[in-house]
This record gives sequence, structure tokens and C-alpha cells, in this order.
Amino acid sequence: MTAGERVVLPDLAAMERYGARIANALREGDVVALSGGLGAGKTTLARAIIAALGYAGEVPSPTFTIIETYDAPPLRIPVVHADFYRLEDPAEASEIGLEDYREGAALIAEWPDNAGGFAHQAGCLEITLEVADEGRIAIARGGADWLGRMP
Repeated sequence: MTAGERVVLPDLAAMERYGARIANALREGDVVALSGGLGAGKTTLARAIIAALGYAGEVPSPTFTIIETYDAPPLRIPVVHADFYRLEDPAEASEIGLEDYREGAALIAEWPDNAGGFAHQAGCLEITLEVADEGRIAIARGGADWLGRMP
């Protein structure tokens, strides 16, 4: 993992620009692992990434469905948006067929630790979102595959 890069996100427009930077660097097989407390902005950033990849429709939070998929086209690359908040055991990610969904797609994972985490994967970009006086702060750490393309 690279050292953590801090990005201040004072408003929704800044979050959308940051999401677009991530989308421009995203490749099939990558994982964007979004961590942070409730209300930190994980779903908002996921929506910004998906929109920047070319999706114009509503992007619901997958809190209850756990997984939502978005195909190419209209997206530049297929994306799986997952929210693992409700998982009680990391083995449940395998039980719902996460690896099958991920084949040929990028994964945006909210609450990644509940699915066992993805930091061990070279294509993982870990982003921790924090609420701060200036809005939100994103702390990003990229795996080996993110060297030279960190947003």
C-alpha cells in the first residue's frame, strides 16, 4: 500500500470531482474499498464514481440488496457496488457469490472489513472517509497496481 494521501472534500461538488478522478483511473479487477462511519459519505462517493463512469440513472444504496451491478455500456467498465454493512461473517461474501459478480468488473465496496477486507489485493484502493469541520476528508492508500494512478 502507498502512504495515505489526504484529500479535503468541502462539499458535494468536491466529492463528485474526486469520484471522477477515481473513475478515470479505475480498471476491471480493481477494488475501491470505502470505509468510514455512518454518514461519512461512502455511498455519495460510490455514486460519484458510478456517475463519472457514465451511468445517468439512480444509484440506490445497496444496504439491503448487498450488491448492485452496473454494466458496460453505458459504463466505461462494468461495476459492482456492494455494501457489506449487514454481513455478520466474511464467509457470507462468498455465499452470495461475490467473486462471480466481480469477474470482469471493478468493485466498489462499502464496509469492506465485514467481507474480510481487500487490502491484500494489488488492485485495491482503500479510502477512509472522515467527517471534519471542513466537510469530509478522504485518506486514500493504493495497492501496487495503483502506483502512478492514484486519484
